[in-house]
Amino acid sequence: MTEADNRKATFEANKLQKRLRSKVGKAIADYNMIEEGDVVMAAISGGKDSFAMLDILLSLKKSAPIKFDVIAVNLDQKQPGFPAHILPNYFESLDIPYYIIDKDTYSVVKQKVPEGKTTCGLCSRLRRGTLYSFAEEIGATKIALGHHMDDIVETLFLNMFFGAKLKAMPPKLRADDGRNTVIRPLSYAREKDLIAFAEIRQYPIIPCNLCGSQENLQRQNIKALLNSWDAQTPGRIENIFKSLKNVSPSQLADTELFDFANLPIDRSAPREAYDFSKETVSSTNLSTALANSLETNIDDSLIIDVSQV
Repeated sequence: MTEADNRKATFEANKLQKRLRSKVGKAIADYNMIEEGDVVMAAISGGKDSFAMLDILLSLKKSAPIKFDVIAVNLDQKQPGFPAHILPNYFESLDIPYYIIDKDTYSVVKQKVPEGKTTCGLCSRLRRGTLYSFAEEIGATKIALGHHMDDIVETLFLNMFFGAKLKAMPPKLRADDGRNTVIRPLSYAREKDLIAFAEIRQYPIIPCNLCGSQENLQRQNIKALLNSWDAQTPGRIENIFKSLKNVSPSQLADTELFDFANLPIDRSAPREAYDFSKETVSSTNLSTALANSLETNIDDSLIIDVSQV
């Protein structure tokens, strides 16, 4: 690689880092994800997304106008062959506080889920429950997860196609019991940028052997569909995500969100002028009397009295 190539690569890497940092900062600001004095527990799985999230959170911590702490936490789920030394070594190299917590959820999942069935649902619930309780133990006020925009849009379509729900993953979520708050600082970041960033940073990626190899997952099918759309129409994923921020309950069909049962009309106030010329009636079978009884605004001169025909 020539010197010019090196300069170009460095320039592109810095531009990517600034873009991701800006997107994370905006997501944090838009949803008030991190506040003064927060202790943010960054859940690190060993995948590219959580590595990038930790990287950017630590960078923002240095320049943020508020003071907050970041603690890295990895849940060792006792998957066979899991390289237990990688994450402690990585955290030590960053000189940051961290915990490795052990819980054999792998055996539980393998025992409970029939062979050939997807394991992600149960695995996620077990992992989430462990992280929630541990956050309380260490006094963490926020739990940061590495879900990005593509994850959120994929979840939206999964819930629509297979759960009949218009539901995704919010950038910020309070647990049902109110005891924990989950934040997703990468909500505005695209996966393709995170892939490129991970290659530049050379994170010690640890693959998930429990569910990552299940190519028949419906999420993989949704991902392929969305990737195809993204290739055909760049910006479509961003637009789908933006739609989650621009919801019109009256234009949907949920009777719990909008009172469709009680929608009386009100013509007491003068009608605002419409942005087009007044209509004309070319024919009708209504008599003038009937038209008046219906309180129409049709000009009498335009009514054909069919009783005289």
